[in-house]
Amino acid sequence: MIPARVTAARLVGALLALALPAGALSAPAVALPATPVDDLVCDPIDPATCLFPFPNDHFTTADAATDTGRRLALSPLAMPRNVAGKPVDPTDFNRNDGFSPGQSIVTKVPGLDTPEAFAHTDPVPITDVERSFEPDAPIVVLNADTGERHLIWSELDSNATTPADVALIIRPAVNFAEGARYIVALRDLKDSAGKTIEAQPAFAAFRDGTATGARAEHFEEIFTTLEGAGIGRKNLYLAWDFTVASERNLSERMLSIRDDAFGRLGDDDLADLEVDGDAPPFTVTAVTDFTPEENARIVRRVEGTVTVPCYLNAPGCPPGSKFLYAGLDATVPTPLPGNTYDATFICNIPRGEPGQTFRPSLYGHGLMGDADQVNSGKLYDLGPRGLMFCGADWIGMSSEDIPNAVLILADLSHFSTLADRVQQGMLNFLYVGRALIHSQGFAADPAFQIDDAPVIDTSRLYYNGGSQGGIIGGALTAVAPDLTRGALGVPAMNYSTLLERSVDFDVYALVMYNAYRNELERPLLFSLVQILWDRAESNGYAHHMTDDPLPNTPPHEVLLHEAFGDHQVTNWATEVMARTVGAHMRLPAVDPGRHPSGDHAYAGIPVITRYPFQGSALVVGEIGPLRDCAPDGSDCKGTTPPPVTNVPNRLGVDPHGPDLSETVEGQRQIAEFLSPSGHVVDVCGTAPCYLDGWTGP
Repeated sequence: MIPARVTAARLVGALLALALPAGALSAPAVALPATPVDDLVCDPIDPATCLFPFPNDHFTTADAATDTGRRLALSPLAMPRNVAGKPVDPTDFNRNDGFSPGQSIVTKVPGLDTPEAFAHTDPVPITDVERSFEPDAPIVVLNADTGERHLIWSELDSNATTPADVALIIRPAVNFAEGARYIVALRDLKDSAGKTIEAQPAFAAFRDGTATGARAEHFEEIFTTLEGAGIGRKNLYLAWDFTVASERNLSERMLSIRDDAFGRLGDDDLADLEVDGDAPPFTVTAVTDFTPEENARIVRRVEGTVTVPCYLNAPGCPPGSKFLYAGLDATVPTPLPGNTYDATFICNIPRGEPGQTFRPSLYGHGLMGDADQVNSGKLYDLGPRGLMFCGADWIGMSSEDIPNAVLILADLSHFSTLADRVQQGMLNFLYVGRALIHSQGFAADPAFQIDDAPVIDTSRLYYNGGSQGGIIGGALTAVAPDLTRGALGVPAMNYSTLLERSVDFDVYALVMYNAYRNELERPLLFSLVQILWDRAESNGYAHHMTDDPLPNTPPHEVLLHEAFGDHQVTNWATEVMARTVGAHMRLPAVDPGRHPSGDHAYAGIPVITRYPFQGSALVVGEIGPLRDCAPDGSDCKGTTPPPVTNVPNRLGVDPHGPDLSETVEGQRQIAEFLSPSGHVVDVCGTAPCYLDGWTGP
């Protein structure tokens, strides 16, 4: 992943030099004129900025045609504006029938804007999410239908430079249920002096019964539900509700293009794990044979393209294109007749015995990378364990998309061009996968034969990916018809949680923060774009990644390999992913005293009690604490635990690189999981799974 990050940094720097005026990056944050508060556009219960509090059913409308009975109705007048004064275009957001199942909740509480005030308020912290169920918890999110509290944590935005710009952020520690309605309740909030913060006038009128009208009646229903859950109205600072998007709405775009594309091949039943119909058309463009001296682990590299139906609105699916919809209310794309995309593939055939076949696996590359990341020693090492890997490009988030990503960060109205093209990229992977296991696909081509014998075991497909390949790879696994197991290296989900906690975002933040200078609105922007990103990453598919498959889809299992203290993919988001997909975890995970949560570490994630284990699993790699530093504090071994605030880990070695996939033990575990038995074996004995030469305290 690091080479891709360096490439991205150089390209972003060049684009900034061309596109932005001198000194723009060093310009201080400025307060832009606020949109006037209009009850029909904004929500006056939090006047700090128009869309606060968010998410919020105040910004939806009734719609009997949707599964939730609601549809987002965000007004352009309400949307955050960039430095040019352009609001984010809400058109594609308004195709949703609810908010993200991983939606970060953001609001502004004047006075609750310093670490001292946070300590006095004492809400559920990231280090002890089970406090969500304490009777007197000051911040609560509960299911409006069941009255049950949801597992959450709260934090203040640590990136704002003044208390006036500090937003309160509430995050789900396990994703919200699809199609459900939730109520957020804030009560007994304290300022830095420990004094109770008074409710603002608009909400106080609803709480105290002095407001009238339809919305006052709606608030009475909210207060009644809260009182039934033991939360009285008199101490409320703020309360409101929001609806989560339905299963169908979250997945229907991807499923529609998948089902149509495979239907064109002649396969309409994608849940039966049977390969029917034709193989996707493909072209081999290069074959490179290696002598043992040139490469001791692979004998041949095959490169080419697979022709995939294109569902974007420009011929050939170029960067910057997006889905074409028939109207403002349409939720599935309409393809241009005859439009196709030639998806690149690179396959490496391992050295083996005469007549040996290998289990085929797709490989998903890291951040803004390319298919050629499959040319990796850690993957070559899996050849003797029976695995052959083929890489493809995650178009939408590949190297050729970097210029478009920079343009998106300057104007988030274009975010659909990323989310939609990534879904096309997912379809590309599925087509490459079908070509891998179809008897008339790759296996029938001489390029994939050694001494006239096919080298591909076409009985089942597998998936392995790392970093971005674990984040998007979880979504791919959830919709894949030809594989049932995916190994997701250093993975997580929910980019709205990941970005500010990743060192990879540093260079991109230069662009985004120059364009969107209202610091109070930045957490809102991250929360907003998650609604669209759900369509193209694990967060929108997590409830169906394993044993509750989507329609016309087989069930799956996933192996999650976390690197403790990861600088690029925060462990906190990996834990949310594990809880949501129902993974069990291996213990011991880390050395005693290392996890910031102490005895509350990994709450809500069941433990594997015996091996081999059949199911989805979380296994943690431990690199050890900072040690052996140079006198100036540099060149340390080990790393620090993940920060408890929304900033990246930056100290010591980044274990994102020397992760479990680069160890003999981790590779054995991956190979056992990506096999017909599909079980998880314990490869680390009674200790944590150590990395990078660490052998324990």
